[in-house]
Amino acid sequence: MRAEVTRLAIEARGLVKSFGGRRAVDGIDIAVPEGAIYGVLGPNGAGKTTTLRMLLGIIDPDEGHRTLLGEAQPLRAAPRVGYLPEERGLYPSMPCQEAIAFMGALRGLPLKEGRRRATTLLGEAGLGEWAGKPIRSLSKGMAQTVQLLGTIVHQPRLIVLDEPFSGLDALNQGRLEGLIRAQAEGGATVLFSTHVIAHAERLCERIAIIAGGRVRFEGSVADARGRLRPQVRLGTRSEDGPWRAALPADAHREGGLWLFELPETGIEPLLHALIEGHAGIETLAIERPGLHDAFVAIAGQAAADTMREDEEVRP
Repeated sequence: MRAEVTRLAIEARGLVKSFGGRRAVDGIDIAVPEGAIYGVLGPNGAGKTTTLRMLLGIIDPDEGHRTLLGEAQPLRAAPRVGYLPEERGLYPSMPCQEAIAFMGALRGLPLKEGRRRATTLLGEAGLGEWAGKPIRSLSKGMAQTVQLLGTIVHQPRLIVLDEPFSGLDALNQGRLEGLIRAQAEGGATVLFSTHVIAHAERLCERIAIIAGGRVRFEGSVADARGRLRPQVRLGTRSEDGPWRAALPADAHREGGLWLFELPETGIEPLLHALIEGHAGIETLAIERPGLHDAFVAIAGQAAADTMREDEEVRP
């Protein structure tokens, strides 16, 4: 039986781009399967935006090659792509419905059909009553939602979003996540960049972790988390006894509990020793490492700290 071949919406090999003698992107490889939600994760200055722009054909790489929806020249695929850049831009006096239809027209969608679809999309997003109101009357989150609707109104096969959650409150972030999931469920491929690990963990099937212009990891979220062993949290009534010899060498006390990596032999031999040694087990939890822990292990603590600072200072 032949193995099923995964079709790629985007493939890039050895992308390099320099500005002023500095390599912003240094040999990046990326493969985005069709129909996936794929995240490019990294701190500001890591090369995320430059990578997206090269993939889309907005700028050309100094080295390497890429294909976009099967096109070696990405701009040929532009009518089938929806792109939301990090720098937002809508005409403040334009009504929401017209703004969405106008963005669709830039991708070849007739204005009449764009207006019809805009009405439907605004209603589905809970913004139906704002269809005829100017962009300037919207909150930032609502305006960002309108711009996303304009990005998808022509029903693209590939949706590329650069830092789409920047500056949004929790309610609007949740709304945007819902829109992204709906597009993927409808068959579109979604590629987005972010410096917020939680969004990638909730949404993505596959990710690329970028730091210093290089891909440090590319693969599934599960594989990234799987690089670290599960953590065990153990609480006992007894503070000492022969059972202590069974604890792994990395076991340490924190907040009244023993913390250590799950041994390669599993938890059963340790449980046996704890019970036989009358440790008095009060708490025993095995926790899988999160994507944040994996990011630190892959990209380093300094990159993770920069990500957190980016999140705190963004408006």
